[in-house]
Amino acid sequence: MTSDLTFEAYAARLRAFIARSSRGNEPHSFIAAFNELALALFHLQHKHNTPYRRYCEGRRVVPDNISNWQDIPAIPTSAFKELKLTSLGADERTTVFLSSGTSEQRRSRHFHGADSLAIYEASLLPWFEPHLLADVNELIDEQLLGPLDKLPFLALTPPSSAAPNSSLVHMFETVRREFGSRDSLFAGRVETTGAWTLDVEATLFAIRKSMCANRPLMLLGTAFNFVHLLDYFAAHNMRYCLARGSRVLETGGYKGQSREVPKAELHALITKHLGTAPEYIVTEYGMSELSSQAYDSVAGQGRAGCPQPAANALASSRRGEDTAPYQRFFRFPPWCRAQVISPETGCEVGDGETGLIRIFDLANVRSVMAIQTEDLGVRRGDGFELIGRATQAEPRGCSLMSVTTEAAGPEAR
Repeated sequence: MTSDLTFEAYAARLRAFIARSSRGNEPHSFIAAFNELALALFHLQHKHNTPYRRYCEGRRVVPDNISNWQDIPAIPTSAFKELKLTSLGADERTTVFLSSGTSEQRRSRHFHGADSLAIYEASLLPWFEPHLLADVNELIDEQLLGPLDKLPFLALTPPSSAAPNSSLVHMFETVRREFGSRDSLFAGRVETTGAWTLDVEATLFAIRKSMCANRPLMLLGTAFNFVHLLDYFAAHNMRYCLARGSRVLETGGYKGQSREVPKAELHALITKHLGTAPEYIVTEYGMSELSSQAYDSVAGQGRAGCPQPAANALASSRRGEDTAPYQRFFRFPPWCRAQVISPETGCEVGDGETGLIRIFDLANVRSVMAIQTEDLGVRRGDGFELIGRATQAEPRGCSLMSVTTEAAGPEAR
């Protein structure tokens, strides 16, 4: 790949890499292919993304003087609040994803056009499916689904028409459109203040409908969505038991919109009030500044007959994680890499050590591939354990090691 590569040609090569790596073929070749694609994208972004080029030049890094993707400068997520980090012209920006927050707060902006949204979805779908839908054939064999049926999706968020600037809602709408049944539902609402609320009656109706039909349900939402629902169950002394094979996707994030509940407690409450087995509760890690997502487990993993998808075949084997469900680790797809960086040295930490999470997302085509997050994690082989948020936005030595230990998740959407 050369510096005269176009975004269109890069996107075609990235799609081919996603297709090849999603099948799990020749995993030994992914490292070299990732490096080649990362360097090519750095050339493009350095040339066409002016704020990012200035950031790199300030660090004396240009495409011609590096040969490893790990040397590509990572820009702090806070920069997305201050700068228009995009190579798209103003007339090409058809969508902007904003981080969560009030209208008075500065919010991160991730600009997209039609082509970059298509890449976003090309990254999303092949990593979502093996983590949330790996056992669909087994559900059909057990007659929990018909051969042509799809799972109904119940999202505890507003629909995309009400929240067009939410990357999370766009994610939910995309997977609903691709994998969900026609009677899927978005049960959230947006208040005039911009806050998200839950239509409890509509949510309960959808849950009861699924239970009466003995039909597995896909339930999706942020941590605070689930807290609102579970608090209602607790206040009314209610316990349901979702149809066997139902699964939950929980995306973290509170942002002051509910009381905060430690993840283990939240998942225990989901099991208590909804009857969802722990192995069917999956947590997602995503951000408005990214185009790829990480998951901490596979729905139904450990269940008899549940296949092991390519995601696990490529990852390091970790037996026994079903007996310690809250030690599950996040992993990105092969086209997105995460490092855990020491705030003192700027170098990657050793296995089992703590640092700041840095992400290189090849699907961030028209913004910036290399992102320095404000999240602290522990390096776990090729994955990471999420701890919480650092107390400051940018690396400033040991003070970053003070965190809010409630692992509220990475929700910056």
